[in-house]
Amino acid sequence: MRRENPGAGGDRQLPARLDPRAGRAGSPRARSRSQAADEPAEEGPAPRRRTGRAATAARAVAGVLSVVLLAGSGWGWYLGQVAEATVNRTDAIPTDGNDDTGNAPEAVNLLLVGNDSRANLSDEQLASLNAGTDSGINTDTMILVHIPADGSRASFVSFPRDSYVEIPGYGMDKLNAAYAYGYADTPETASTEVRQAGGAQLLVQTISGLTGLQIDHYAEVDLLGFFNLSSVVGGVEVNLCEAVDDSEWSGAVFPAGVQTISGADALKFVRQRHGLPRGDFDRIVRQQVFIAGVLRKMLSDEVMLNLGKQRELVEAASQSLTIDQGLDLFQLAEQMQSVTAGSIEFQTIPYVGTDRDEQDRSIIRLEDEDTLHAFFADLSAEPAAPAGTTPAAPETVAPSAVTVDVLNGSGTSGLAAQAAAALETAGFAVGTTGNADSSGYDTTVVRYAAGDETLAATLAAAVPGAVVEEDADAVSGTVQLVLGSDFNAVGQAVDPAAPSEPVEGEDARTAADTGCIN
Repeated sequence: MRRENPGAGGDRQLPARLDPRAGRAGSPRARSRSQAADEPAEEGPAPRRRTGRAATAARAVAGVLSVVLLAGSGWGWYLGQVAEATVNRTDAIPTDGNDDTGNAPEAVNLLLVGNDSRANLSDEQLASLNAGTDSGINTDTMILVHIPADGSRASFVSFPRDSYVEIPGYGMDKLNAAYAYGYADTPETASTEVRQAGGAQLLVQTISGLTGLQIDHYAEVDLLGFFNLSSVVGGVEVNLCEAVDDSEWSGAVFPAGVQTISGADALKFVRQRHGLPRGDFDRIVRQQVFIAGVLRKMLSDEVMLNLGKQRELVEAASQSLTIDQGLDLFQLAEQMQSVTAGSIEFQTIPYVGTDRDEQDRSIIRLEDEDTLHAFFADLSAEPAAPAGTTPAAPETVAPSAVTVDVLNGSGTSGLAAQAAAALETAGFAVGTTGNADSSGYDTTVVRYAAGDETLAATLAAAVPGAVVEEDADAVSGTVQLVLGSDFNAVGQAVDPAAPSEPVEGEDARTAADTGCIN
């Protein structure tokens, strides 16, 4: 279905009606490409009549979580049946380009997006929401939700729409172009549903490559879902550090302090970026704060003890919800039953800052691939043991049963020979000594072959603080000790790693945080 194009994504033009950067003809968003090229990410064109695309992530998360969290309540099976009766399904998960489960195969990675369809909105609702005309297939904001196997927490990571990423088959382009490319590359004779599935699959492949994670499930919510949900929930409490007046663009006019918003005001709140110190990045925080407020409301006694309210919320969300073929809402609900507001965390993908691409469009440069993959690997790591518990110590054997090859990667001449002599004195059998493939190792590493865990644990006990890792290239029955610059001596702990510099965009807040925002 895809046609390979190693060049920049801009080399292949999408039809104007499918281009997320151009909008549809007749829409207030439809402008020339030269005008779009001059638009800075933090100061988009959003005229007052502009559609509510910035609310997509908020309504997607709130919609899915309302179904899931409430389906996990006391009468969850019944609510699950209510949701299944009206929810739409799509073939969103591709068969290739999405196959790395990482170290937690039983965890769940759910990609949440929103679409701009106004097909189900009445004229009165369009006017009330100031929603403008139908803008088609834009996915301007996307969120990855990671839920560990034990369901103890949920991590939400937002992806700015202008993130400059590798789109499989199309080269580098803005993230919000991925869905449109996949949609356009599906035969025009296919049904709308099939073309939408093509868009979803390419977006899933793009996010999978970006994060290094397998995307297990996909969920999409339309504008009507956000409208209905915010009405049913009875408003959401937010807290602004300062008063805002964005009447010229989003229509957001709010006083400083704690206030309850819903309906059209909720859309204005999550759409505003003009007049905010960090533009789009502060708008992402707005979306996260609104989602957190919805989740707090759903987890409160006001909803959890009101069966009628629960059914209303599930119906409102599921009627405008599209999910992949394999997502079992009730099973996901069961996995998330122990989640609380304090264990739901919101972050933004690590980024460097804004820049211009070869077409002179404003883009957001993300951190390098290694940094991003490390960020998401840490996000998906198994939860630490609860406070007050001590993990079981790994089994060990007598040092004489362990043969160690010592490799010097520290850059200090003669260190391998010194370490080998110390290991022999400690009772270990030394195989070979030599230099590592690089002298730039900052960290001392104990490498072992599958099945040699006890051997590795015995050596690691003699070099406290060394990193222990299984290596497919290691020789069975022999453990490698790769000396890094942090190595001191056998029997002594390695030097602690210096704290890493914080990456812009990684600050997290939980759903329980009610502090003020921009």
